[in-house]
Amino acid sequence: MIVAHGIDIVDVTRVSTMLEKHGQKFIDRCFTQIEQDAANVQSLGMRAERFAARYAAKEAVLKALGTGLAGGIEWIDIGVSREDGPPMVTLQGRAKEIAEKQGITEWRLSLSHAGGMAMASVIGIGGLP
Repeated sequence: MIVAHGIDIVDVTRVSTMLEKHGQKFIDRCFTQIEQDAANVQSLGMRAERFAARYAAKEAVLKALGTGLAGGIEWIDIGVSREDGPPMVTLQGRAKEIAEKQGITEWRLSLSHAGGMAMASVIGIGGLP
Protein backbone atom coordinates (compact mmCIF):
# COMPACT_ATOMS: atom_id res chain seq x y z
CA MET A 1 0.00 0.00 0.00
CA ILE A 2 1.26 3.48 -0.84
CA VAL A 3 1.65 5.42 2.39
CA ALA A 4 3.44 8.55 1.16
CA HIS A 5 4.73 10.29 -1.95
CA GLY A 6 7.21 13.12 -2.40
CA ILE A 7 8.75 14.86 -5.39
CA ASP A 8 11.39 17.56 -5.77
CA ILE A 9 13.35 19.34 -8.48
CA VAL A 10 16.75 21.01 -8.04
CA ASP A 11 18.71 23.39 -10.24
CA VAL A 12 22.05 21.69 -10.99
CA THR A 13 23.78 25.09 -11.18
CA ARG A 14 22.70 25.80 -7.59
CA VAL A 15 24.33 22.59 -6.39
CA SER A 16 27.41 23.26 -8.52
CA THR A 17 27.72 26.68 -6.87
CA MET A 18 27.42 25.09 -3.41
CA LEU A 19 30.15 22.61 -4.35
CA GLU A 20 32.43 25.43 -5.51
CA LYS A 21 31.64 27.76 -2.62
CA HIS A 22 31.56 25.32 0.31
CA GLY A 23 33.34 22.24 -1.05
CA GLN A 24 33.79 19.28 1.28
CA LYS A 25 31.92 20.99 4.14
CA PHE A 26 28.73 21.04 2.03
CA ILE A 27 29.33 17.49 0.83
CA ASP A 28 29.92 16.06 4.31
CA ARG A 29 26.88 17.85 5.73
CA CYS A 30 24.47 16.69 3.04
CA PHE A 31 25.72 13.41 1.58
CA THR A 32 26.58 9.98 2.96
CA GLN A 33 29.92 8.40 2.18
CA ILE A 34 28.24 6.03 -0.30
CA GLU A 35 26.73 9.02 -2.14
CA GLN A 36 30.06 10.82 -2.13
CA ASP A 37 31.87 7.80 -3.54
CA ALA A 38 29.29 7.40 -6.33
CA ALA A 39 29.42 11.07 -7.31
CA ASN A 40 33.19 11.42 -7.14
CA VAL A 41 33.83 8.86 -9.90
CA GLN A 42 32.23 11.21 -12.42
CA SER A 43 33.51 14.20 -14.37
CA LEU A 44 32.85 17.57 -12.74
CA GLY A 45 29.68 18.19 -14.78
CA MET A 46 28.21 14.79 -14.01
CA ARG A 47 29.33 15.10 -10.39
CA ALA A 48 27.10 18.14 -9.86
CA GLU A 49 24.19 16.38 -11.60
CA ARG A 50 24.59 13.30 -9.40
CA PHE A 51 24.74 15.36 -6.21
CA ALA A 52 21.73 17.43 -7.37
CA ALA A 53 19.64 14.32 -8.06
CA ARG A 54 20.49 12.91 -4.64
CA TYR A 55 19.72 16.25 -2.99
CA ALA A 56 16.33 16.23 -4.73
CA ALA A 57 15.76 12.68 -3.46
CA LYS A 58 16.44 13.78 0.11
CA GLU A 59 14.00 16.69 -0.28
CA ALA A 60 11.40 14.33 -1.77
CA VAL A 61 11.75 11.95 1.19
CA LEU A 62 11.37 14.84 3.62
CA LYS A 63 8.18 15.86 1.79
CA ALA A 64 6.89 12.29 1.87
CA LEU A 65 7.55 12.13 5.61
CA GLY A 66 5.83 15.49 6.01
CA THR A 67 8.55 16.85 8.27
CA GLY A 68 11.12 18.83 6.35
CA LEU A 69 14.30 18.93 8.41
CA ALA A 70 12.30 19.43 11.62
CA GLY A 71 12.49 17.15 14.58
CA GLY A 72 16.15 16.29 14.46
CA ILE A 73 16.43 14.88 10.94
CA GLU A 74 19.80 15.48 9.31
CA TRP A 75 20.59 15.38 5.58
CA ILE A 76 22.78 12.32 6.04
CA ASP A 77 19.91 10.44 7.71
CA ILE A 78 18.61 9.96 4.15
CA GLY A 79 20.84 8.08 1.75
CA VAL A 80 20.62 7.14 -1.91
CA SER A 81 22.52 4.13 -3.18
CA ARG A 82 22.55 2.06 -6.31
CA GLU A 83 23.95 -1.38 -6.81
CA ASP A 84 22.63 -3.55 -9.60
CA GLY A 85 19.21 -2.13 -10.36
CA PRO A 86 17.24 0.98 -9.51
CA PRO A 87 18.39 3.56 -6.95
CA MET A 88 17.37 2.85 -3.37
CA VAL A 89 16.55 5.00 -0.35
CA THR A 90 18.10 4.08 2.99
CA LEU A 91 17.16 5.83 6.21
CA GLN A 92 18.83 6.05 9.57
CA GLY A 93 18.43 8.07 12.75
CA ARG A 94 15.38 10.26 13.18
CA ALA A 95 14.24 9.88 9.54
CA LYS A 96 14.05 6.10 10.00
CA GLU A 97 12.11 6.48 13.27
CA ILE A 98 9.53 8.77 11.64
CA ALA A 99 9.12 6.47 8.62
CA GLU A 100 8.59 3.48 10.92
CA LYS A 101 5.95 5.39 12.92
CA GLN A 102 4.15 6.13 9.65
CA GLY A 103 4.25 2.44 8.70
CA ILE A 104 6.67 2.90 5.79
CA THR A 105 8.69 -0.27 5.30
CA GLU A 106 10.19 0.33 1.85
CA TRP A 107 10.75 3.05 -0.71
CA ARG A 108 10.60 3.34 -4.49
CA LEU A 109 12.80 6.05 -5.99
CA SER A 110 13.15 7.51 -9.46
CA LEU A 111 15.90 10.01 -10.33
CA SER A 112 16.38 12.03 -13.50
CA HIS A 113 18.44 14.96 -14.73
CA ALA A 114 18.26 16.94 -17.96
CA GLY A 115 18.42 20.54 -19.10
CA GLY A 116 20.24 21.68 -15.99
CA MET A 117 17.63 20.30 -13.63
CA ALA A 118 17.60 17.18 -11.44
CA MET A 119 14.45 15.63 -10.04
CA ALA A 120 13.43 12.82 -7.76
CA SER A 121 10.18 11.12 -6.94
CA VAL A 122 9.76 8.77 -3.98
CA ILE A 123 6.94 6.53 -2.88
CA GLY A 124 6.80 5.17 0.67
CA ILE A 125 5.21 1.73 0.81
CA GLY A 126 3.93 -0.16 3.84
CA GLY A 127 0.96 -0.68 6.04
CA LEU A 128 -0.73 1.84 8.25
CA PRO A 129 0.84 2.17 11.71
